[in-house]
Amino acid sequence: MPEGPEIRLAADKIAKVIEGKKIEAIEVGLPHLYQPAKILAGQRVEKVETRGKAMLIHFDNQLSVYSHNQLYGVWKTAKRGSLPKTKRSLRLALHTKDQSALLYSASDIGVYERGELNEHPFLRKLGPDILQADLTWQTLRKQLLAKRFCNRGLSALYLDQQFIAGIGNYLRTEILFAAGIHPDYKPKQLSPEQLKALAKQTLVIGRRAYATRGHTVPESLGKKLSKTKGSYESVRFMAFNREQLPCRVCVTPIIKAQRNGRRIYWCERCQPII
Repeated sequence: MPEGPEIRLAADKIAKVIEGKKIEAIEVGLPHLYQPAKILAGQRVEKVETRGKAMLIHFDNQLSVYSHNQLYGVWKTAKRGSLPKTKRSLRLALHTKDQSALLYSASDIGVYERGELNEHPFLRKLGPDILQADLTWQTLRKQLLAKRFCNRGLSALYLDQQFIAGIGNYLRTEILFAAGIHPDYKPKQLSPEQLKALAKQTLVIGRRAYATRGHTVPESLGKKLSKTKGSYESVRFMAFNREQLPCRVCVTPIIKAQRNGRRIYWCERCQPII
Protein backbone atom coordinates (compact mmCIF):
# COMPACT_ATOMS: atom_id res chain seq x y z
CA MET A 1 0.00 0.00 0.00
CA PRO A 2 1.36 3.46 -0.84
CA GLU A 3 2.32 5.38 2.29
CA GLY A 4 2.00 9.06 3.11
CA PRO A 5 5.08 10.23 1.16
CA GLU A 6 3.99 8.35 -1.97
CA ILE A 7 0.47 9.76 -1.81
CA ARG A 8 1.85 13.28 -1.33
CA LEU A 9 4.12 12.79 -4.35
CA ALA A 10 1.12 11.60 -6.37
CA ALA A 11 -0.83 14.67 -5.23
CA ASP A 12 2.02 16.91 -6.36
CA LYS A 13 1.89 15.28 -9.80
CA ILE A 14 -1.90 15.58 -10.02
CA ALA A 15 -1.82 19.21 -8.84
CA LYS A 16 0.47 20.19 -11.71
CA VAL A 17 -2.14 18.91 -14.15
CA ILE A 18 -5.47 20.04 -12.66
CA GLU A 19 -4.95 22.60 -9.88
CA GLY A 20 -6.43 25.94 -10.90
CA LYS A 21 -7.91 24.36 -14.05
CA LYS A 22 -11.49 23.75 -15.15
CA ILE A 23 -12.47 20.12 -15.39
CA GLU A 24 -14.15 19.95 -18.76
CA ALA A 25 -15.13 16.28 -18.62
CA ILE A 26 -15.20 13.46 -16.08
CA GLU A 27 -15.23 9.71 -16.56
CA VAL A 28 -16.10 7.34 -13.73
CA GLY A 29 -15.96 3.59 -13.35
CA LEU A 30 -18.07 3.16 -10.21
CA PRO A 31 -21.88 3.53 -10.24
CA HIS A 32 -22.08 5.72 -7.12
CA LEU A 33 -19.96 8.37 -8.87
CA TYR A 34 -22.20 8.79 -11.93
CA GLN A 35 -24.42 11.52 -10.46
CA PRO A 36 -21.67 13.48 -8.64
CA ALA A 37 -19.64 13.51 -11.87
CA LYS A 38 -22.38 15.49 -13.58
CA ILE A 39 -22.18 18.13 -10.85
CA LEU A 40 -18.38 18.38 -10.90
CA ALA A 41 -18.01 18.65 -14.68
CA GLY A 42 -17.31 22.26 -15.60
CA GLN A 43 -16.03 23.18 -12.14
CA ARG A 44 -12.53 24.46 -11.35
CA VAL A 45 -10.11 22.63 -9.06
CA GLU A 46 -8.99 24.88 -6.21
CA LYS A 47 -6.53 22.61 -4.44
CA VAL A 48 -5.17 19.08 -4.22
CA GLU A 49 -4.12 17.97 -0.74
CA THR A 50 -3.38 14.83 1.25
CA ARG A 51 -4.29 13.70 4.74
CA GLY A 52 -2.24 10.66 5.60
CA LYS A 53 -2.87 8.13 2.84
CA ALA A 54 -5.98 9.88 1.53
CA MET A 55 -6.07 12.43 -1.30
CA LEU A 56 -8.57 15.28 -1.48
CA ILE A 57 -9.36 17.28 -4.61
CA HIS A 58 -11.27 20.45 -3.78
CA PHE A 59 -13.52 22.13 -6.34
CA ASP A 60 -14.76 25.72 -6.44
CA ASN A 61 -18.38 24.65 -5.87
CA GLN A 62 -17.37 23.47 -2.35
CA LEU A 63 -17.42 19.80 -3.28
CA SER A 64 -14.38 17.56 -2.73
CA VAL A 65 -13.34 14.22 -4.19
CA TYR A 66 -11.98 11.88 -1.53
CA SER A 67 -9.88 8.89 -2.59
CA HIS A 68 -7.83 6.25 -0.82
CA ASN A 69 -5.61 4.06 -2.97
CA GLN A 70 -5.77 1.12 -0.55
CA LEU A 71 -3.59 -1.74 -1.85
CA TYR A 72 -3.86 -1.40 -5.60
CA GLY A 73 -4.93 2.12 -6.50
CA VAL A 74 -2.61 4.30 -8.55
CA TRP A 75 -2.82 7.83 -9.97
CA LYS A 76 -1.45 8.60 -13.42
CA THR A 77 -1.36 11.69 -15.63
CA ALA A 78 -1.46 11.94 -19.40
CA LYS A 79 -2.21 14.28 -22.25
CA ARG A 80 -5.91 14.33 -22.83
CA GLY A 81 -6.96 11.71 -25.34
CA SER A 82 -3.83 9.63 -24.79
CA LEU A 83 -4.53 7.16 -22.00
CA PRO A 84 -1.60 5.12 -20.65
CA LYS A 85 -1.40 1.45 -21.61
CA THR A 86 -2.54 -0.56 -18.60
CA LYS A 87 -4.71 -3.51 -17.68
CA ARG A 88 -5.97 -1.68 -14.61
CA SER A 89 -9.59 -0.55 -14.32
CA LEU A 90 -10.16 3.18 -14.71
CA ARG A 91 -12.11 4.46 -11.70
CA LEU A 92 -11.93 8.22 -12.15
CA ALA A 93 -10.68 10.48 -14.93
CA LEU A 94 -10.57 14.27 -14.60
CA HIS A 95 -9.98 15.95 -17.94
CA THR A 96 -8.89 19.56 -18.41
CA LYS A 97 -8.60 21.09 -21.86
CA ASP A 98 -5.19 19.49 -22.45
CA GLN A 99 -4.42 17.08 -19.61
CA SER A 100 -5.94 14.20 -17.66
CA ALA A 101 -5.59 12.97 -14.08
CA LEU A 102 -6.48 9.29 -13.89
CA LEU A 103 -7.14 7.03 -10.91
CA TYR A 104 -6.95 3.28 -11.55
CA SER A 105 -7.98 0.27 -9.47
CA ALA A 106 -9.03 2.14 -6.31
CA SER A 107 -12.52 1.54 -4.94
CA ASP A 108 -12.63 3.93 -1.96
CA ILE A 109 -13.71 7.10 -3.78
CA GLY A 110 -16.45 9.55 -2.86
CA VAL A 111 -17.67 13.09 -3.36
CA TYR A 112 -18.46 15.18 -0.28
CA GLU A 113 -19.48 18.67 0.72
CA ARG A 114 -16.36 20.50 1.93
CA GLY A 115 -17.89 21.01 5.36
CA GLU A 116 -18.60 17.28 5.73
CA LEU A 117 -15.00 16.15 5.40
CA ASN A 118 -14.18 16.45 9.08
CA GLU A 119 -16.94 13.93 9.76
CA HIS A 120 -15.73 11.44 7.16
CA PRO A 121 -15.36 8.05 8.91
CA PHE A 122 -11.68 7.77 7.93
CA LEU A 123 -10.56 11.40 8.04
CA ARG A 124 -12.13 12.23 11.41
CA LYS A 125 -10.01 9.59 13.16
CA LEU A 126 -6.63 10.59 11.74
CA GLY A 127 -3.79 11.64 13.96
CA PRO A 128 -1.28 14.32 12.94
CA ASP A 129 0.01 13.89 9.39
CA ILE A 130 3.64 12.75 9.24
CA LEU A 131 4.25 15.37 6.51
CA GLN A 132 2.41 18.19 8.26
CA ALA A 133 4.66 21.23 7.88
CA ASP A 134 4.27 22.49 11.45
CA LEU A 135 4.45 19.09 13.14
CA THR A 136 7.23 18.99 15.76
CA TRP A 137 8.99 16.18 17.56
CA GLN A 138 7.65 17.57 20.83
CA THR A 139 4.09 16.97 19.58
CA LEU A 140 5.00 13.44 18.59
CA ARG A 141 6.54 12.79 21.99
CA LYS A 142 3.24 13.83 23.57
CA GLN A 143 1.44 11.44 21.24
CA LEU A 144 3.72 8.61 22.33
CA LEU A 145 3.02 9.33 25.97
CA ALA A 146 -0.73 9.86 25.59
CA LYS A 147 -2.82 7.46 27.69
CA ARG A 148 -4.42 5.84 24.65
CA PHE A 149 -1.06 5.08 23.00
CA CYS A 150 1.66 4.65 25.65
CA ASN A 151 0.84 1.03 26.55
CA ARG A 152 0.78 -0.33 23.02
CA GLY A 153 3.62 -2.11 21.28
CA LEU A 154 5.42 0.13 18.82
CA SER A 155 5.01 -2.38 15.99
CA ALA A 156 1.23 -1.96 16.21
CA LEU A 157 1.22 1.70 17.14
CA TYR A 158 3.24 2.72 14.10
CA LEU A 159 0.61 1.29 11.77
CA ASP A 160 -2.28 3.04 13.53
CA GLN A 161 -3.43 6.06 11.51
CA GLN A 162 -5.03 7.52 14.63
CA PHE A 163 -1.56 7.79 16.13
CA ILE A 164 0.20 9.29 13.11
CA ALA A 165 -1.36 9.47 9.67
CA GLY A 166 0.67 8.38 6.67
CA ILE A 167 2.95 5.76 8.20
CA GLY A 168 2.86 2.26 6.75
CA ASN A 169 4.95 -0.87 6.74
CA TYR A 170 8.28 0.32 5.32
CA LEU A 171 8.26 3.56 7.30
CA ARG A 172 7.51 1.65 10.50
CA THR A 173 10.64 -0.47 10.07
CA GLU A 174 12.85 2.41 8.98
CA ILE A 175 11.79 4.80 11.76
CA LEU A 176 12.38 2.24 14.49
CA PHE A 177 15.76 1.32 13.01
CA ALA A 178 16.84 4.96 12.79
CA ALA A 179 15.86 5.49 16.42
CA GLY A 180 17.62 2.29 17.53
CA ILE A 181 14.49 0.92 19.19
CA HIS A 182 13.15 -2.63 19.10
CA PRO A 183 9.60 -2.92 17.70
CA ASP A 184 8.35 -4.90 20.72
CA TYR A 185 8.86 -2.03 23.14
CA LYS A 186 5.97 0.13 24.34
CA PRO A 187 6.34 3.93 24.60
CA LYS A 188 5.96 3.79 28.39
CA GLN A 189 9.02 1.52 28.57
CA LEU A 190 11.29 4.00 26.80
CA SER A 191 13.67 6.41 28.49
CA PRO A 192 13.32 10.17 27.89
CA GLU A 193 16.29 9.99 25.51
CA GLN A 194 14.70 7.13 23.54
CA LEU A 195 11.37 8.93 23.32
CA LYS A 196 13.09 12.02 21.98
CA ALA A 197 15.08 10.01 19.45
CA LEU A 198 11.97 8.15 18.27
CA ALA A 199 9.92 11.32 17.91
CA LYS A 200 12.70 13.06 15.99
CA GLN A 201 13.41 10.14 13.69
CA THR A 202 9.71 9.78 12.90
CA LEU A 203 9.84 13.24 11.34
CA VAL A 204 13.27 12.82 9.76
CA ILE A 205 12.49 9.52 8.03
CA GLY A 206 9.02 10.54 6.89
CA ARG A 207 10.25 13.77 5.36
CA ARG A 208 13.30 12.10 3.84
CA ALA A 209 11.08 9.51 2.15
CA TYR A 210 9.05 12.33 0.61
CA ALA A 211 12.08 14.36 -0.46
CA THR A 212 13.85 11.36 -2.01
CA ARG A 213 10.82 9.59 -3.50
CA GLY A 214 10.86 6.66 -1.11
CA HIS A 215 14.48 6.38 -0.01
CA THR A 216 15.17 6.32 3.73
CA VAL A 217 18.95 5.86 3.83
CA PRO A 218 20.92 8.94 4.97
CA GLU A 219 21.98 11.28 2.17
CA SER A 220 25.69 10.45 2.39
CA LEU A 221 25.03 6.71 2.16
CA GLY A 222 22.46 7.23 -0.55
CA LYS A 223 25.07 8.93 -2.74
CA LYS A 224 27.43 5.99 -2.33
CA LEU A 225 24.72 3.41 -3.02
CA SER A 226 23.57 5.30 -6.11
CA LYS A 227 26.96 4.59 -7.69
CA THR A 228 26.54 0.84 -7.27
CA LYS A 229 24.67 -1.49 -9.60
CA GLY A 230 22.11 -2.38 -6.96
CA SER A 231 18.42 -2.53 -7.82
CA TYR A 232 16.07 0.27 -6.80
CA GLU A 233 14.78 -1.78 -3.86
CA SER A 234 18.24 -2.83 -2.68
CA VAL A 235 19.51 0.73 -2.18
CA ARG A 236 16.39 2.36 -0.70
CA PHE A 237 16.32 1.14 2.88
CA MET A 238 18.42 0.63 5.97
CA ALA A 239 16.52 -2.45 7.19
CA PHE A 240 13.22 -2.99 5.38
CA ASN A 241 13.24 -5.84 2.85
CA ARG A 242 16.86 -6.72 3.79
CA GLU A 243 16.36 -10.08 5.53
CA GLN A 244 19.68 -11.79 6.33
CA LEU A 245 21.67 -9.02 4.65
CA PRO A 246 24.32 -7.31 6.81
CA CYS A 247 23.15 -4.29 8.78
CA ARG A 248 24.48 -1.15 7.12
CA VAL A 249 25.73 0.02 10.54
CA CYS A 250 27.12 -3.07 12.30
CA VAL A 251 26.94 -5.91 9.69
CA THR A 252 24.75 -8.10 11.93
CA PRO A 253 22.24 -9.94 9.69
CA ILE A 254 18.86 -8.20 9.52
CA ILE A 255 15.97 -10.15 11.00
CA LYS A 256 12.56 -10.51 9.38
CA ALA A 257 9.47 -11.28 11.47
CA GLN A 258 5.71 -10.87 11.54
CA ARG A 259 4.06 -8.27 13.71
CA ASN A 260 0.38 -7.34 13.43
CA GLY A 261 0.05 -9.45 10.32
CA ARG A 262 2.73 -7.51 8.48
CA ARG A 263 6.42 -8.15 7.88
CA ILE A 264 8.87 -6.10 9.88
CA TYR A 265 12.67 -6.00 10.01
CA TRP A 266 15.24 -5.03 12.61
CA CYS A 267 18.85 -5.43 13.68
CA GLU A 268 19.36 -7.27 16.98
CA ARG A 269 22.51 -5.34 17.75
CA CYS A 270 21.35 -1.83 16.77
CA GLN A 271 17.86 -2.36 18.22
CA PRO A 272 18.38 -4.52 21.31
CA ILE A 273 15.59 -5.52 23.65
CA ILE A 274 16.72 -5.71 27.26
